[in-house]
Amino acid sequence: MHSEVEALLALQSDDSRIRDLEEQMRALDPRVAALNRKREAAVTALARSRAAVEGEEKRQRELQAKIAQHKQIQEKNLAQFDAVKKLKEATAAMAQVESARRIIAEDESELLALNRRLTDMRAGVEAHQAALADVEAEQSTARDEIAKERSEIDDALMSARSDRNGKTGGVSGAMLGKYDRIRTRRPQALYPLRGQSCGNCDTAIPMQRRNHMSVNGTIDVCEACGVLLYRAASA
Repeated sequence: MHSEVEALLALQSDDSRIRDLEEQMRALDPRVAALNRKREAAVTALARSRAAVEGEEKRQRELQAKIAQHKQIQEKNLAQFDAVKKLKEATAAMAQVESARRIIAEDESELLALNRRLTDMRAGVEAHQAALADVEAEQSTARDEIAKERSEIDDALMSARSDRNGKTGGVSGAMLGKYDRIRTRRPQALYPLRGQSCGNCDTAIPMQRRNHMSVNGTIDVCEACGVLLYRAASA
């Protein structure tokens, strides 16, 4: 077998190995994405529950300020009621006192319900925090395993690419350019003749070109599918 054919076959073997390793590396991405989605869901749930608590706490502060304001008004109304002497004025003052009392009672009832909601919501925040911690603890081992696999594949890729680069010297620049262009379109660029036909697409190759490959060990191009062809020693 011609030395350039042997060099190109060795190169193609390395490229196949590199392609397999790259596929293994890409296969890690969905696993990482699945872990990220699960963690992100837990993070989002926690953030949502915290935002809800913050909203209710703001409402709580507003309601507390409103009650304090109404109580100040109530104190003024009571002072006015104590100061009046006439029945008509006393009746009007009492009406204001009762109105303020009802408003305060309604606000305090609402505040009590809000406080109960806040207690439940804060418990929910704690539950979401615990859930996130559980997810992170659960994923720690899986992420470590993926990182280890990624490192091992990366090391193997570096070694395979180094081996591949060391073999390019056995192939002419023109042939290497053809090979690399074909390889961008298909996983395998170099095929042996299969009888009288292309080993890839089974198109018949003219006898003169077949004989030329046999005698000179040259590499030809299939005019039908564009792959590189050579005649194997046993063919």
